Amino acid sequence: MAQARKSYLIDMDGVLVHGRKQIPGAAEFLGRLRADGVKFLVLTNNSMYTPGDLAHRLRSNGLEVSAEHVFTSAMATAAFLRSQSRSGGAAFVIGESGLTEAMHDAGFVISDTRVQYVVLGETHSYNLDIITRGIQLIADGAHFIATNPDTAFPRDAGMTPACGAMAALMEKASGVPAFFIGKPNPLMMRTALNHLDVHSENTIMVGDNMATDIIGGVQAGMETILVLSGVTTAASVARHAYQPTHIVGSVAELPLA
Repeated sequence: MAQARKSYLIDMDGVLVHGRKQIPGAAEFLGRLRADGVKFLVLTNNSMYTPGDLAHRLRSNGLEVSAEHVFTSAMATAAFLRSQSRSGGAAFVIGESGLTEAMHDAGFVISDTRVQYVVLGETHSYNLDIITRGIQLIADGAHFIATNPDTAFPRDAGMTPACGAMAALMEKASGVPAFFIGKPNPLMMRTALNHLDVHSENTIMVGDNMATDIIGGVQAGMETILVLSGVTTAASVARHAYQPTHIVGSVAELPLA
């Protein structure tokens, strides 16, 4: 199936972990990648946490992943904005440390006045006053950027509203559409490929979501592997006009050639 020495972009939730639990076979799969010297990144739309935070979370689940092997939508967002405004600038940021740290690293000052961008990410709790200020800044001419289009995320207590749901509210109130950076935008994939210093033709996208991971990989020109250990069922795959290159039950079924 997958050819040796191809690089991997690997979604996290639904592929390697379910909440606080490791998906069986994930540790062995990552171990084979490391043993064979295969380049890989764990790719996530969750902008809330820093790569170090997520690496710690994965290690606590028994998965040996370093911060250097984690790439988030916050990192892709900051890289995109840096490419658009090379001298940096000011941004109003709604999010947690994963996003604010990435924005600072990209040379941006975080402010609530005279900003070029309003950047919306994931957060533990959306504050209405902060959301209202973001809407006002967008209405006054700031560009509206959102880290990812996911409308809900699974948590231990159940589904919780995510960035895409709050972006819809802000779009409606401001009359300005958001530009989403994370999956399925091929920009997220291209930025991750550049970060890993590999080419799409030699890289495989492994994910559990047809609407983000697989279509993003297809649009970026990558081989794709859908795992059925997350949100997508085998019966639902045929309804999509685009199809993954391969379908497996989980990463446990992905021996390297």
